[in-house]
Amino acid sequence: MRARFWERLGEFLEEPYSAHLRTHKLGGKLAGKWAFSVDDDYRVLFEFIDSDSVLLIDVGTHDEVY
Repeated sequence: MRARFWERLGEFLEEPYSAHLRTHKLGGKLAGKWAFSVDDDYRVLFEFIDSDSVLLIDVGTHDEVY
């Protein structure tokens, strides 16, 4: 999983809105945050700081992150 995470993070840094990553805005208690998929179950929770920076908040399974 570690290797897959680094691969997906590299893809995210190249193209954050790639359909392959399924990047999406979150709502509810996580409003203002975003997530992208590492695989079918693992997600990376993050926040856009500005046009050049993101803050990675959490990495884990769907249930752990949400």
